[in-house]
Amino acid sequence: MLELMTQPEVWASFVSLAIIEIVLGVDNVLFISIAASRLPESQRRKARLLGLGIGMFLRIALLFAISWVASLTAPVFTISGFDASWRDIILVGGGFFLIWKSADEIFNELEHQRTQTRQRHARFWPVIGQIMVLDVVFSLDSVITAVGIAEHVEVMVAAIIVAVLVMMFFAEGLSAFVERHPSAKMLAIAILAMVGMALVADGLHHHVDREYLYVAMLFACCVETLNLIRQKRHGKKG
Repeated sequence: MLELMTQPEVWASFVSLAIIEIVLGVDNVLFISIAASRLPESQRRKARLLGLGIGMFLRIALLFAISWVASLTAPVFTISGFDASWRDIILVGGGFFLIWKSADEIFNELEHQRTQTRQRHARFWPVIGQIMVLDVVFSLDSVITAVGIAEHVEVMVAAIIVAVLVMMFFAEGLSAFVERHPSAKMLAIAILAMVGMALVADGLHHHVDREYLYVAMLFACCVETLNLIRQKRHGKKG
């Protein structure tokens, strides 16, 4: 381990992987923030930390079972020339779950605004269960990326731990911002639906480069930021 710490290329792969894990983890943090927002305020922080913690341990466990993870890409059945693997099945299932969850959240938001009634709080463990389902999907994607970048398991584990700690630090601020601004919350839900569609496409062997998703997310966030600035200035004038 000490020998690894003296190698510049190891540090380079560690920093690169930590940054990539943080970027890949944005989807996860968004989902956890949206799911936790349905809980009573006293339980939200606990749900966010537990959700991110479970995700971290899942990633580390999958790293130590890397030969099993590699086997998930092997075809398990073929339909009309389409070779389906367990990874494909997990991605398609997780993608459809994310699309369904996003549609459900949008319906709840619209219904809440239409009736102006107080939303009923969700129960803690069912919300954690939903977070765990997506943790499995995002963890699988994350570990496959990690294996492609770093050679040493120790480096991968350290990068994942650092990335999750950074996400834990920013998760509360992101959740508070989304809760304060309904339009930002709707944008976050729409982004999750887009991520769900990308997961389904990946599972069906129609790969969507994440760069396109991130550019679309960044553009949408810039537009929303301008919208919030405009609203704030109009509020001050009023």
